[in-house]
Amino acid sequence: MSDHPGNHGDDEHGPVPFMQQLLDNPFLLLFLGVLIPMLLYNLWGVIDILTVPVTK
Repeated sequence: MSDHPGNHGDDEHGPVPFMQQLLDNPFLLLFLGVLIPMLLYNLWGVIDILTVPVTK
């Protein structure tokens, strides 16, 4: 047993990596899952509109 009551097994497996802590947050994943496709589709739409040839 550990001498420190607040220690929850960090000594066994080491500290939790930052990216794991970040990706364990479901609200962040939801936000990124909505934001990234929205930005990509908007950027794709703007590029598509800008590449349409002007008629004479």
